[in-house]
Amino acid sequence: MAEQPNPQSSPALIDGSDLAARALAAAGVRHMFGVVGIPVTAVATRAVAAGVRFIAFHNEQSAGYAASAYGYLTGKPGVLLTVSGPGCVHGLAGLSNAWVNTWPMIMISGSCDQADFGKGDFQELDQIATVKPFVKVALKATSISEIPNIIHTALSTSISGRPGSCYVDIPADVLHQTLPQSEAFSLLSQLETLKIPPQIPDPETLEIEKAVSLLRQAERPLIVFGKGASYARAEDSIKYLVEKTGIPFLPTPMGKGLLPDTHDLAATAARSLAIGKCDVALVIGARLNWLLHFGDAPKWSKDVKFILVDISEEEISLRKPCVGIAGDAKRVVDSLNKQIKDDPFCFGKSHPWVESIRKKSQDNITKMEAQLAKTVVPFNFLTPMKIIRDAIIEQGTPAPIVVSEGANTMDVGRSVLVQSEPRTRLDAGTWGTMGVGMGYCIAAAVAEPDRLVVAVEGDSGFGFSAMEVETLVRYQLPVIVIVFNNGGVYGGDRRTPDEITGPHKDDPAPTSFVPSAKYHALIEAFGGKGYCVSTPDELKSALEESFKARKPAVVNVTVDPYAGAESGRLQHKN
Repeated sequence: MAEQPNPQSSPALIDGSDLAARALAAAGVRHMFGVVGIPVTAVATRAVAAGVRFIAFHNEQSAGYAASAYGYLTGKPGVLLTVSGPGCVHGLAGLSNAWVNTWPMIMISGSCDQADFGKGDFQELDQIATVKPFVKVALKATSISEIPNIIHTALSTSISGRPGSCYVDIPADVLHQTLPQSEAFSLLSQLETLKIPPQIPDPETLEIEKAVSLLRQAERPLIVFGKGASYARAEDSIKYLVEKTGIPFLPTPMGKGLLPDTHDLAATAARSLAIGKCDVALVIGARLNWLLHFGDAPKWSKDVKFILVDISEEEISLRKPCVGIAGDAKRVVDSLNKQIKDDPFCFGKSHPWVESIRKKSQDNITKMEAQLAKTVVPFNFLTPMKIIRDAIIEQGTPAPIVVSEGANTMDVGRSVLVQSEPRTRLDAGTWGTMGVGMGYCIAAAVAEPDRLVVAVEGDSGFGFSAMEVETLVRYQLPVIVIVFNNGGVYGGDRRTPDEITGPHKDDPAPTSFVPSAKYHALIEAFGGKGYCVSTPDELKSALEESFKARKPAVVNVTVDPYAGAESGRLQHKN
């Protein structure tokens, strides 16, 4: 009889998939988004066993958008897992979105066997070269022992300095390699001693003094803040600054909610006056890009002095402000508050500048409310948007997270929907990315499980990733998707008679979708709740029922195809 092997002589082994999963869990990762397949299925399965919740999508594009938004909402890196080759390419959508919006995220992709690279292997691609334009660092594990260090480095790099996206490549042969369990545990334990990213230094005292001096001497100061300030959790510090100085404020679209839109010093409804007439602008966590007209005349006064607070020295050097302060938004504002506290000043309610902003805001709000008071059926964009606004407000606190995309839908929503709490608005962002809606919804529901999530989507934006309603149902996420169905991109066929010509003139217009599409039926196919509405009473009933249930639902809102404008508010660019 052959001698039986001694169990003591065969140490327990761990493979690369298991080690990667354990490294993520050891680093504090609690959620991961992605699409499984060759060669990463085991990574997802082992991650779940290690305590990481894996949210499986239908498409890496949506999963990537979810990971990017998760990084913004939580301040921790969102993690995307993809297969090799095409999966990596699909994931670039989310990776690049995080890069442009400066949100922390890492994408982990499997890749072909190292020995077979260059031979035309299954899903072969030079993935390191492919991702490099969109990441802070791209790392490849060439052996199993490198996996924990590489994952830790990518995670820590994504949140250091200016946040951003990073990439980890793990070839199939590395995922299949093994090492003794004791060695794996030793590698994981060493993660605690790895270099922690250096903290952002405190702002220079001299620059703080210059900034306060400019604000104190200004006649028409303005405080502008964006999603960088939101990411930094600077809301309490900014509230203190605004209310102690009495300076009007203007949030960028995703900065809305750091201070309530209804605040007495809010200048959102007087935006043109505020940026056109201010003489000193303190810009906190917002870039002077297209969203702020590059800080240029004629939208801004040619004599305006900018105080730019940004986490990146490069951004400050690019914009060349009068005063540039590099640092974390919250810590910079805290330093400004401390400096002002020693020698306080305040623009009172009767100050001509404050009064002019307030009067203009009130005038514009009154005009908007007069428009909203009109009930228009077939629906324009304003009538259903007011009903949605009122239903969201009725939810109280914690306020729902609003996800908004689409040309007219997003533009009108930005003006009508009210944000009262920080990080409760997600939209197309710095890159103007369409198709983010469903991924953002899922990220919001996972990151903030106590909040209702309400997506206000154009039918075109929804269509990019509509299949992910199945993901909503599968995980029973509290997401209500409201689709403004106007029959196409911008709204159906808007061609002039002269444009309807040529051999394919009988084809649908490039902007047209199937009229009266039953988007609500899509979620019903998976067991969710669908509503089709075309009147105020129907919409109110659908929102009341779905908000109360807090279960996945799609509300299909029939909108007049000619109610909106082509390209929304960016017609000059089309």
